[in-house]
Amino acid sequence: MRFAVKKRRQPPAVIIVSLIDILIVLLIFLMVTTTFKDTPALRITLPESAQAASKPGVSENPPLIITITTNRPTFYVGKTPVTLERLQAELMAKAQANPNLTVAIRADTEAAYGNVVKVTEAATLARVKEIKAFLKPAIKP
Repeated sequence: MRFAVKKRRQPPAVIIVSLIDILIVLLIFLMVTTTFKDTPALRITLPESAQAASKPGVSENPPLIITITTNRPTFYVGKTPVTLERLQAELMAKAQANPNLTVAIRADTEAAYGNVVKVTEAATLARVKEIKAFLKPAIKP
């Protein structure tokens, strides 16, 4: 004899819409609170100079940055690796497009001086208006 009637239980229903809402709120929270850094892809050591400006001014015409490293590929225009021939072609094209083009050379301390001369010659042949160099300010005692 059975006195208790066994009730059939339904499996719990998962409401997927509310889970999606929670996921979207978490995603928005992570996107808002995350900070993004523009980390350089190349680690170079800049040469020191006592005459280097410690706080460079903001320019209306930003310079074209050419990086010279010790390992291959040696030359970078911005963050793009290039060969010397490609560098010369890009300098010619950019100098024709912008007659007030300024080139900034960012070379590693251990980079070959000949590579700096090659970049300077390529910029001169392209008739670049001004050639600058990145320097690390010297620590004053």
